[in-house]
Amino acid sequence: MSLATAIDQVVLSSWDEFAAASDQLEGWVFRGQADHRWPLVSSLTRHLARYCPDPSLWPLREERAIRVFRRKAHVFLHDAAVLDDDLRCLALMQHHGAPTRLIDFTKSPFVAAFFAMQQLHGDAAVYALNTPALWKAAPRFDPTLNREAIDLRKPDSYQRYFAGNALPLVWFGEPNQMDARLVAQSGILAVPGTLEAPLERLLAGYEASEPLIRKFILPAALREPALRALYRMNITAATLFPGLDGLARSIDYELEMVWEQLIVDYQSRLGKS
Repeated sequence: MSLATAIDQVVLSSWDEFAAASDQLEGWVFRGQADHRWPLVSSLTRHLARYCPDPSLWPLREERAIRVFRRKAHVFLHDAAVLDDDLRCLALMQHHGAPTRLIDFTKSPFVAAFFAMQQLHGDAAVYALNTPALWKAAPRFDPTLNREAIDLRKPDSYQRYFAGNALPLVWFGEPNQMDARLVAQSGILAVPGTLEAPLERLLAGYEASEPLIRKFILPAALREPALRALYRMNITAATLFPGLDGLARSIDYELEMVWEQLIVDYQSRLGKS
């Protein structure tokens, strides 16, 4: 499967169309991006591309970042054992704002749509990853390196298959123990074996009988009906980011909602009573 056919792209014309299309993708996982032109890469790739133009240095930079985090994070943790598990450590870094090679997906297309539409940079995108097919797929360069073989929950897997940044692999899954944010967002993680290539290019190197990824483009005009629908589903920053930080983030949309007429009507009723 070539890169050109590795990703199906669908331009949507309504929020209902997105809901109907995503409902057909049983078992798939989703990722929202605020600009459909952004490549499907990790936050670590974006950061290193900006500040370290020599990709040959990227594995060293990544290794040092993880080492520094492990050396210092124990001060803030009730159970520092999480730092000994490569995937849990990376997930902890990611969800506290550190750039990592993890790419966040969610089992909910609506959570993905929230992240895509909340702060638009033009037309947005929701990527859908065909995890049922990817579960059985393997890279052409070495068919033995299937998902089970490179499972990042195994103690030596990260160092063996990912840390060297040399193998065009993709693993997806969840840590053995998930943090509160991953639970709230129905999160699942995709992990590329090389940082330089976008996820769709890595997936193009996999042998599969059906497309492994699909891209829905959500025009900016859909933002208002999308966020209203998501608000009614109780999908907001307050629910997706448990704690005071999430509640504070949610005030952005409260400021956008048109409550004025409700207030006027309420005050009018008070005046008549």
